[in-house]
Amino acid sequence: MKLFRLAAVLAVLAGPAYAQMPNLNLLQEGPGKTPEEKAAEAEREKAYKETLKKIPDSKASNDPWGGMRSDPPKQLAAPKASAATSAPKKTKGGTAAN
Repeated sequence: MKLFRLAAVLAVLAGPAYAQMPNLNLLQEGPGKTPEEKAAEAEREKAYKETLKKIPDSKASNDPWGGMRSDPPKQLAAPKASAATSAPKKTKGGTAAN
């Protein structure tokens, strides 16, 4: 009976460790493709790319609220560095110190 309990405890403790083992596949992808399969795949890829070229570019926006919006906000110009350094410095009393 003690042996059965010991086996049960070891099985319970080994479960989480087994779940963390990486899944190793030693046969990577199996047998390689035949030349006929490679040619068929290349033909499918070529047909797919040609089909993508036939799709027209979308010209109009599908935005139903596009006409309701105002002009986009304008980008503010970055303040010049020289303007920030030429301003008079204020002291605690609020007067400019030169």
